[in-house]
Amino acid sequence: MKHSRRDFLHALSAGAAVASLTRLGVSPAWAQVAPTDYKALVCVFLFGGYDANNVIIGADTAGYAAYNATRGPASGINIAQSELLQFQPKNSSRVFGLHPSLSKIHPLFASGQLAMLANVGTLNAPTTKAQYLAAVDNPYQLFSHSDQQAQWQSTISDAPSRTGWGGRLADVMKSANGTAAMPVTTSIAGTVLYGQGTATSALTVPSSGTFGLSDTGTTTAARARQAALSALLGEGRDHTLVAETADGLANAINLSGVVNPVITAANTTVTSLFNTAGNSLAAQLQQVAKLISARDTFGVKRQIFFVSLGGFDTHTNQLATQVNLLGQVDSALRSFYDATVALGVADKVTTFTQSDFGRTFKPAAGGGSDHAWGNHHLILGGAVKGGAMYGTFPDLTLGGGDDVSNEGRWLPTTSVDQYAATLASWFGATPSQLATVLPNLAAFGVKNLGFV
Repeated sequence: MKHSRRDFLHALSAGAAVASLTRLGVSPAWAQVAPTDYKALVCVFLFGGYDANNVIIGADTAGYAAYNATRGPASGINIAQSELLQFQPKNSSRVFGLHPSLSKIHPLFASGQLAMLANVGTLNAPTTKAQYLAAVDNPYQLFSHSDQQAQWQSTISDAPSRTGWGGRLADVMKSANGTAAMPVTTSIAGTVLYGQGTATSALTVPSSGTFGLSDTGTTTAARARQAALSALLGEGRDHTLVAETADGLANAINLSGVVNPVITAANTTVTSLFNTAGNSLAAQLQQVAKLISARDTFGVKRQIFFVSLGGFDTHTNQLATQVNLLGQVDSALRSFYDATVALGVADKVTTFTQSDFGRTFKPAAGGGSDHAWGNHHLILGGAVKGGAMYGTFPDLTLGGGDDVSNEGRWLPTTSVDQYAATLASWFGATPSQLATVLPNLAAFGVKNLGFV
């Protein structure tokens, strides 16, 4: 596996800091004063590379004309101007429109709980079109699903990474939860890179059903199976990967006694707000809401969650596919926001979207679009400085200054590092901790985009 000089220096500095604290008799886990408030980050990953060119569209005369010049009715992926859910960012003179399937979250923009971040993507450093074309310092394996998913989840774009930025944030914020057994990070979408830290890893919870071992009774056979599992978890502990896997499973088994009652309970405050039929994202966010409702039971002050929805690789049939998928996103996000209001933590929970990459503005054959780069994302919550668009909306001219091809692949003007740093700062990470969480952040002048 390739490691960059940046990785080496980061590891060296982190190791030196830990060693210094240990010599002073201070446990690194307690090097930070524990906060008294509660905060949670919820990452909603849209797998496949969702086409935000059809999610945020210029709705004024000039803006829609620029859209319609490339994505007119003949393109097969046109959204009519009359269908757009109009909004005007308070920090812009332009009028935009949301995809018509986002009608439930649309009002939250005007009321100040929803913000947009325009043209954000993976970068190693601020990059011009000329530098991109000369391959000066381009992200590793651009336009590849798996690589770009990993880079969005890790913020490391010059080589593969074994940790995600959510996991590294959990590493530095672990002390906020004191002696709580509940990990900082929980995934409702399986095992993902995003939640993997150096010292922490995510608890994986199902979106439905129970969480824990079956057949844990007191019969002789049940006790024999439990003893066999315990013995198995004690094997191979001289191998780090085996030991970490065993510890993760053992921790999950131990936590099942407190987690399972929470996620299986008919929490009327939460469940009545969600329609999970045919909506896997809503089912996942319902579990997140239940877990947040039990924050005092778990004894936690900081939590990070990961949920996801797939199917956004719309090379063909994009119009119908987006209506279905964005309808699920819309319902799930609105229900989840309403749940945080009902739980009294709307200003303590910030939800944000990520995806592999954007898609080409120029349509593909078959009513779809192809892999691209910069994309627009949504940030939602009571602490969000909503009603505004952050970042820079691209010039939609094919082959223009923002297009690194002739097909509408937008060169990002904001990096994933800056996006993550803004969220991590709100979460409580100090400037020095941000260097650990986001080792490439120093390449960018603006460290906080100000949307929360």
